[in-house]
Amino acid sequence: MPKDLSPLAQRVHDLIDFDKRVYFFCIVLLFILIRYLTNELILEAVPNSQEVKDQGAFTFFYIYSTLGYLWTPFELLWKFTLISFLLWLGAFSLGYKIPYKSLWQFVLVAEFIFIFPELIRFLVYINPETAESFSEIKAYRPLSVLSLAGYENVALRLRYPLATLNLFELLYMVLLTIGIHSLSGQNMKKSALVVVAGYLIPMAIWLTWFSLVYRD
Repeated sequence: MPKDLSPLAQRVHDLIDFDKRVYFFCIVLLFILIRYLTNELILEAVPNSQEVKDQGAFTFFYIYSTLGYLWTPFELLWKFTLISFLLWLGAFSLGYKIPYKSLWQFVLVAEFIFIFPELIRFLVYINPETAESFSEIKAYRPLSVLSLAGYENVALRLRYPLATLNLFELLYMVLLTIGIHSLSGQNMKKSALVVVAGYLIPMAIWLTWFSLVYRD
């Protein structure tokens, strides 16, 4: 932790001074709950869903969804670990070191921003009859390039990359910049460079690779 904190950095340290274990438990529960409710909407959007459900045709969907719920905490832990490591490398490549544990904890806290797109998707389709198909609900990503273009107008290999390009990712990078600033004592410009090197560039490489190797 830097010896002399800026007012913003001090405010950040005060705001995130809470039990991160309880926070992680709460955020996992929120993700699982919202995803469960959204999956229920997806099932209701299927024509004659009750009849299909009675026939047991949704068994595979239920198994797949349950595995997804169970995987959620591990998915988040892997995400926090990978992003923290990449940011740590980004800072190291620019000539300064950030305590990895503190960085990991901040990345954990910043994850709350991604609850909002999940919640918005649920609220937009809370009446599943407004969707033309269950695929529309599943593919919808609010405030993304994909939602602006319309997922039905975009090739399959580009849907995931365009869905990832959204306002919440931008806000997330702003939060990461503030976190780097508060943990390293560097100014906001240098902190933003760490985020570019450790998060934006790797994400751009990953999305480009995905779109190139994906087969429709």
